[in-house]
Amino acid sequence: MSLPGLRGTEHIGFTVPNLDEADDFFVNVIGCDRIYDLGPMIHDDDWMLEHLNVDPRTVMRRLRFYRCGTGPNFEVFEYEAADGQRDQPRNSDIGGHHLAFYVDDFDAALAYLRAAGVRILGEPTASKRASEGQRWVYFLSPWGMQFELVSFPGGKAYEKDAPVKLWHPARPAE
Repeated sequence: MSLPGLRGTEHIGFTVPNLDEADDFFVNVIGCDRIYDLGPMIHDDDWMLEHLNVDPRTVMRRLRFYRCGTGPNFEVFEYEAADGQRDQPRNSDIGGHHLAFYVDDFDAALAYLRAAGVRILGEPTASKRASEGQRWVYFLSPWGMQFELVSFPGGKAYEKDAPVKLWHPARPAE
């Protein structure tokens, strides 16, 4: 069983404290393209609760859609939460997450991020076992969201025996 018609991830939505700061980061540091803007969204009924599971008095100030290469789009929100804001979750928190950017030249991309003043967490790691062939390192956005830089130009070890082959840079898309 699976979700009928499933083709993949179309977009990932997340909230930032300041959309202008996020826009600068995504466009001028990462290299994403702005697609469109919406907002504000204000309702005087329970629409926000029913559709978005937030306090009905919450205001979605702005949202902006971005396209970053060939991955899923980003739907980035700036809210005025009626019941207050919470801290950025860590990976170990429920709802903790990170977004990974695949790059062809890991060393060049890492040097670029460092030159742009982006905070890099630790040194690059060469994966072992199932993900052997991959190098990765985490980095933070200006507002503390976790991202990952990743590259596996020769593929990952698990792909050799995977029943369903996924795209990777060493093999052309089917």
